[in-house]
Amino acid sequence: MEFKPKFEVSSRIGRPVSEVFEAFVNPDILSRYFTTGGAKGRIEKGATVMWAFHEFPGAFPVKVVEVEQDKRIVFKWGEGGDDSSDVETTVTIRFEPTGDGRTIVSIAEEGWPATEQGFGKSYGNCMGWSQMLSAMKAWVEHGINLRDGMYK
Repeated sequence: MEFKPKFEVSSRIGRPVSEVFEAFVNPDILSRYFTTGGAKGRIEKGATVMWAFHEFPGAFPVKVVEVEQDKRIVFKWGEGGDDSSDVETTVTIRFEPTGDGRTIVSIAEEGWPATEQGFGKSYGNCMGWSQMLSAMKAWVEHGINLRDGMYK
């Protein structure tokens, strides 16, 4: 049996689902706490938006596959370089109300090959999504940008 790299991370954000969901789909808000190089385009089904990060050169195309308002987002993305080992992965983000005004945000990613490089890239993205959840929590709850100056 072959095990392919995949992971899921989650966090509780102290705001209602609609506010947390908007903080992810709105490029102006996303650029304040996550995409250190900026985000272009609102996350909507069928859209391709661009995300840039100071820690990586160039912008990444994000192909939005599904959007269920205030519940779920599915997109595909990849490194898109000339390296034939680059693959497109699938990210699924779920937004769930807790009943006490908070939101559980869960992020799962999969699609890398079962190789040393595939596992390595998955570990890097797992770290990145964990940081994103912390940055989202700090921004949405307190207006603090944890990533400001972190990479540049």
